[in-house]
Amino acid sequence: MELQAVVSTLESGEQDTVLKVLQVYNQEKSQCFIFEDEEREERKKMAQLLIKFLERELQPSCQVTCLESIRILSRDKHCLDPFTTKEGLKTLSRHAGIDYSEELIREVPDLDVILESLKCLCNIVFSSAMAQELTAEGRLVVGLARRIKLYNERSLPHDIKFFDLRLLFLLTALRVDIRQQLAQELRGISLMTDTLELTLGVKWLDPYEVATEEGLLPPLPRQETERAMEILKVLFNITFDSSKREVDEEDAALYRHLGALLRHCLMISADGEDRTEEFHSHTVNLLGNLPLKCLDVLLTPKVRPGSLEYMGVNMDAVSILLDFLERRLDRGHKLKESLTPVLNLLTESARVHRQTRKFLKARVLPPLRDVRNRPEVGNSLRNKLVRLMTHIDTDVKHCAAEFLFVLCKESVSRFVKYTGYGNAAGLLAARGLMAGGREEGEYSEDEDTDTEEYKEAKP
Repeated sequence: MELQAVVSTLESGEQDTVLKVLQVYNQEKSQCFIFEDEEREERKKMAQLLIKFLERELQPSCQVTCLESIRILSRDKHCLDPFTTKEGLKTLSRHAGIDYSEELIREVPDLDVILESLKCLCNIVFSSAMAQELTAEGRLVVGLARRIKLYNERSLPHDIKFFDLRLLFLLTALRVDIRQQLAQELRGISLMTDTLELTLGVKWLDPYEVATEEGLLPPLPRQETERAMEILKVLFNITFDSSKREVDEEDAALYRHLGALLRHCLMISADGEDRTEEFHSHTVNLLGNLPLKCLDVLLTPKVRPGSLEYMGVNMDAVSILLDFLERRLDRGHKLKESLTPVLNLLTESARVHRQTRKFLKARVLPPLRDVRNRPEVGNSLRNKLVRLMTHIDTDVKHCAAEFLFVLCKESVSRFVKYTGYGNAAGLLAARGLMAGGREEGEYSEDEDTDTEEYKEAKP
């Protein structure tokens, strides 16, 4: 259909005719993501008319069709101006049911209208800095938080919840002020933790231990996984600086509660291997934001039949993190993004929890028996990590070296023994430890026993 004909019909304003024309346009353009430059002005005109038309009293079916057309046009970054005004965004947020006002929203829009409006807002906010600024000024996050708080009481379809959370993720990712507003004024960490708990459907055995049935836990269904991942991403945005600051007891209890839920996320799978990997990746990223003293919840659950015990402590979660690290190493794709979060998490956990460090050392740096080959040669986890110590990316190189150094209790001689002097030189030079010695750290005085093979090969 000719765009000029659509514009002319919209200008006439006759609801039934507009509905028919827009339905044809939407069907023709449903898969259109690239737009012709010569029709740009007509598309802008169409966008202005659609927003104006949407402000009229319309039947829900006509509203949905109109919003579908806006969603298609919002894919064109050059035609966003009519949507990125206070009035345009207010119209869309009102139809999405999240327009901020002091009183509660009087009339709940049709569910299909809400969903289409949310999709439009996601496109526009993602592509327009002006829309991001106006949504911050319009306190759109308050309306979103209000609805999310009611998930327990209202039965909303998955798609609406998903796009609520997706929009909240975009707003907190793109605007620092919205991030702070959600975290502080709206108590977002508590809100999103409760939403995650509701999504996972967990029951509690102890304050910081999720109850699990005997045997394997069933995978998290697809829709719940999709929502849980959006929640994890929002939580990541609003806890970004948490690991770097001191927290009081009330906040520590909140973070431990969240940490226990994240431990549960590690213990369960999603629908399929790739989805499980993605789900666990978001979980690891968020765990890395928790205050260090709150990571003890990873070790809190009691040792039960079938769980992995080490020094009387349940090491199931730590073992899963280590397996996750090795899979990422073997994949070898985008090492900085995929490896540094889990390496940092394991390093800090080992630094503050003696049992974790000892368990990781036993798995990663077992007593040396292969003394003929260089430390970087071979397929053991130690070999793979030592190879990373000379990686071209500085962050990857530093994270791998730091992890192994902490497992060696920051002892230079032990570090050199397991990694080789040449591989160790970068970290030692950066720390001013080339002459030997040991960093300050709270480590026990247990000895690292040399194997007979190592003693024989030692000069």
